[in-house]
Amino acid sequence: MKINTKFFGEIEVDDEKIITFEAGIMGFEALKDYAIIYNSETDPGKDIMWLQSVEDATIAFPVIDPLKVCAGYDPIVDENTLSGLGEYEADELYVVTLMTVPQDCTKVTVNLKAPVIINTASKKGIQVIVENQEYEVRYNVYEAVQKLKNKAGGQ
Repeated sequence: MKINTKFFGEIEVDDEKIITFEAGIMGFEALKDYAIIYNSETDPGKDIMWLQSVEDATIAFPVIDPLKVCAGYDPIVDENTLSGLGEYEADELYVVTLMTVPQDCTKVTVNLKAPVIINTASKKGIQVIVENQEYEVRYNVYEAVQKLKNKAGGQ
């Protein structure tokens, strides 16, 4: 299937890679179908990816694996909430967090409170609100990376 994208123009996406969000994404409930687009097909998932709407080329959310910015990220989600994903095994769930990327790179944040969970087998996705109180809606990525660098450097 050919889809128009915000950043990559028209691209080909296998039908099997379309992820359906029956409830949409918060604030974009009318848009149901998305694809994960990588900056580089030779190294998928390395850093920032794009959750691109199939229905509206202007809607693309930068997303990242939360473990790349928050070591030990372990969201608690009510089992009833996950029922929208259909049947799944734990290793079939893929979690990403939405990013906010302003011009000032020191202000980049991820939403650890409302991750996106994808059932890789059924290609169903949901955005959830986690029960963990410690996870922020605007977790500063720059500050987290600086702390990791300082820790690695022994400072």
